[in-house]
Amino acid sequence: MKFLCLDCDAPMKLHETAGPDEGSLSVTFRCPECGFRVAMLTNPFETQMVKSLGVRVGGPAGPAQPFEQLRSALASPRPDAFAGEAEGPGCPFAATVGEGAVAPPAGAAWTPEAEARVERIPSFIRPPPGRRGRRRPRRGSSASPRSSA
Repeated sequence: MKFLCLDCDAPMKLHETAGPDEGSLSVTFRCPECGFRVAMLTNPFETQMVKSLGVRVGGPAGPAQPFEQLRSALASPRPDAFAGEAEGPGCPFAATVGEGAVAPPAGAAWTPEAEARVERIPSFIRPPPGRRGRRRPRRGSSASPRSSA
């Protein structure tokens, strides 16, 4: 986020930071052209959020060191980072991989009335024996057998 001086149309530069004082953080920006200053004051919750994100107000003091983030993460690792579970397989998908072939979904159940209606259709337009007219029930509806429409 940057602040822009409306009179000079120049981006403001960071002038100073203060705090956290009583949980609040104060950041002052100054226009390099006219010297106009603007202060931004955060409340304790905003200050805590900025700290938890690891943001340094005012930017880094110098260029970032190689692998700086990695080194900081390794300096204080989680206590359970390298602890494994002794029971069960190590792969979380082991149960899925070990399953056999998946059974094909069951076809739609046809009522005797529906069977009779299909038999009355002339043979040249009758659906093939596999009955392409199968539909999957809509979500939330019960999967009841087909009946006369």
